[in-house]
Amino acid sequence: MKTFITFCLLFLGTTIWAQQTISGTVTDNKSKPIAGANIYLDGTYDGASSDEKGHFSFTTTTTGNQTLVVSFLTFETTTLMINVADFKEKTIKMRESVNSLDAVVVTAGTMETGEKARVSVLKPLDIVTTAGSAGNIISALQTLPGTQSVGEDGRLFVRGGEADETQTFVDGIRVGQPYGASANNVPTRGRFSPFLFSGISFSTGGYSAEYGEALSSVLLLNTQDQADQNKTDVSLMTVGLGVGHTQKWKKSSLSFNTAYIDLAPYQLLIPQDVDWNRPYQSLSGETVYRYNTERGIFKLYAAFDAARFDINQESINSINPIRFNLENNNFYLNSSYKANYSGQWQLTTGLGYGYAHNLIYIDQNQVRNDEHTSHLKLKLRKGFSDRFKLSFGGDYFLTRFSESYQAYQADTNFLDYHSGIFAGYTEGELFLSKQLGAKIGVRWSYNDLLKTSALTPRVSVAYKFNKSSQFSLAYGTFEQTPGQAYLKFSKYHRFENEQAAHYILNFQYAKNKKTLRLEGYYKDYQNLIKYDTDQIQYDARFSNAGSGYAKGIDCFWRDGYTFKNLEYWVSYSYINTERNYKNYKIQTTPSFVANHSLSVVTKYWIEKWRSQLGLTQSFASGRPYTNLNEGGFLNQRTKSYSSLSFSWAYLLSQQKILYFSVSNVLGTQNVFGYEYANQPNSTGYYNRRAITPTADRFFFVGFFWTISDNKKDNQLNNL
Repeated sequence: MKTFITFCLLFLGTTIWAQQTISGTVTDNKSKPIAGANIYLDGTYDGASSDEKGHFSFTTTTTGNQTLVVSFLTFETTTLMINVADFKEKTIKMRESVNSLDAVVVTAGTMETGEKARVSVLKPLDIVTTAGSAGNIISALQTLPGTQSVGEDGRLFVRGGEADETQTFVDGIRVGQPYGASANNVPTRGRFSPFLFSGISFSTGGYSAEYGEALSSVLLLNTQDQADQNKTDVSLMTVGLGVGHTQKWKKSSLSFNTAYIDLAPYQLLIPQDVDWNRPYQSLSGETVYRYNTERGIFKLYAAFDAARFDINQESINSINPIRFNLENNNFYLNSSYKANYSGQWQLTTGLGYGYAHNLIYIDQNQVRNDEHTSHLKLKLRKGFSDRFKLSFGGDYFLTRFSESYQAYQADTNFLDYHSGIFAGYTEGELFLSKQLGAKIGVRWSYNDLLKTSALTPRVSVAYKFNKSSQFSLAYGTFEQTPGQAYLKFSKYHRFENEQAAHYILNFQYAKNKKTLRLEGYYKDYQNLIKYDTDQIQYDARFSNAGSGYAKGIDCFWRDGYTFKNLEYWVSYSYINTERNYKNYKIQTTPSFVANHSLSVVTKYWIEKWRSQLGLTQSFASGRPYTNLNEGGFLNQRTKSYSSLSFSWAYLLSQQKILYFSVSNVLGTQNVFGYEYANQPNSTGYYNRRAITPTADRFFFVGFFWTISDNKKDNQLNNL
């Protein structure tokens, strides 16, 4: 017994003698103590937490060289190789994590929506609940700074750029035909509904080297990654019908929506300032299939629409109206795969295909064109640390276009072109601290039609000087192939890429559901297309001698905190821009530009009425036009544009909504420009006709019913 006791005492004494003490203090880079940090030896249970002074101390029976791990919520985990016997009263400095919620975000030129956005300027809900947007993504974006509302066109014009200077991408894959069918001075709509999209990134300039073929802007639409539940949506509207359904399985889900639009009944009830032979009619649909793998997600997106209309359009140069009859068919298919691999590697790849067909009759003349577009993309991303990530990849754009024109009782003329653009890029994201970050990239491309290559650098830097505010700078050069209207004559003429350089300074404040953005920019345009005829035609003399500039200030303020149940935002833009391009004789402001634009959007929830009321006031100063009765070119401006729109969503029950909206409530008589006679009258005066909206107001009434598993979802986010 004595022997056993003696053995235990000797073992205990040996163990106590073998224990070593590890101690020290944990601080940040400014030597301020960090309380609550977790300190331990890797592979053991030996460790402690730091006190309010950052001090820690614990004992261990391990010996020799060991790995000490120090971790805390908003700091990078620190690992140290130490000698247990020597590590006493040491100071450990931790670096703040650049992945924390209050870390700097490089935002110059880019506005985001969606749950994944660090700072959301718009929410997905806003795309469809903004009064006057009528569920059109483009109309909602036109309430943001940097955009121009060109009412007779309907497409997206950004910071002095034409509509085709903006490219649209779905899940990173480019869309060749993003807009619906239209006629002269009749506005079009964006082809995609907000039903299947969870987030939007809208860049007004200075965007990533990952994207090309856009002089002014890129619009990124991201489809939903996950379906929350099984549900069905039914829509009954004054302009048509719609139905959507989502089916969810264990690893996959399928969502679709389809809509039939016919303006004939609406035209009978509320006549428009349009002489229809057949009012606008369309059938459209979208679907997305998602499958979750062990490493990532595969998505297959498809959209189609078929539209037709027949209209008589007045012209001051024609005694009889000009008949314009159009049939338009579009199809878009997009597949993408995103996966994470060991070593912080991420793979993103995708393939997109688009087809557009137009059959147009202008009186007795026929125009037919077909366009096939494809986009293949591969992107790799490697995270070397929390502070440095490298992306690189390549893509290939392919376009095949053909057009035939047959004048009445004349031979048919054919035009076509094939264009392939191969591009590669690399871009690094570097975070020197939680306050300072940068993106540096370069993109190279080669166009086999133009036989030209381009190397375009992109740089963005951001500095966050407190938890709510930061500055960003961005610079980049961008190149784009000339538009379809020019390239179809590429057999007869040689073209080069058009070019633009962007310089952007941005300030952003975000706190308590309040967001303030102030952005100044300068754009320098070079190599723009010029021609010497009244219209674009094959025998014109083309050159890339055009140039121009755009500079301005964009302001955005959003507040969802100050007033209970009220959310609003205010956008203001000032732009000074001039161009000498197309058939311009001088450098001047283009006809689609208003120097001042203002939008005020409000949404107010009234609990007692179970209603959401919305108001949108849009204002723009006058746009240039050429008055042939006075000397000069684009020498006068139209009167200012003003429109007040109203919407009311009433919850009949939790899943049934009655929705009403009216655009331009006050019936303001807006003018977009003037069409002048080709020849003066007997007194030497050129008669003119005002180009006005197709209707003073547009009324919309709809009933929306959702059937879902939880019996709570509704279509308020789809209105």
